[in-house]
Amino acid sequence: MASGGARSKARKRALDILFAADLRSESAVDALDRLIADGAAPTNPYTAELIRGVSERQQRIDEVLGQFAEGWTLARMPAVDRNVLRIGVFELLYSDDVPDAVAVSEAMALVTELSTDESPSFVNGVLGAIQRAKSTLV
Repeated sequence: MASGGARSKARKRALDILFAADLRSESAVDALDRLIADGAAPTNPYTAELIRGVSERQQRIDEVLGQFAEGWTLARMPAVDRNVLRIGVFELLYSDDVPDAVAVSEAMALVTELSTDESPSFVNGVLGAIQRAKSTLV
């Protein structure tokens, strides 16, 4: 079970970096590379995998989110939710080693801890719809 905990921590660290980069309107990969250069690299390689994966596929991920986040634009979402959803969509669509249910439950755990009271049901609804439509999206 330890690897699940390590991955949860890696997701939270990836969220921290994606969130900070989003607020500064900078590339999350640039932010990650700066941390690595400063000797503050994330300890779990999955953190970097998530940041690089979300960044490489962000245009497609954001298209999918725009399609499924009914009534919400990415710009209107709380920044935490937007970046948790990006991680969730990346794991749903591109991480073959992450079961769909884990991707959704981990996203829910992050927003439950870090975002608004409405966020868990919103994130669950969006990721659930994407999960159901997954075969048409990849």
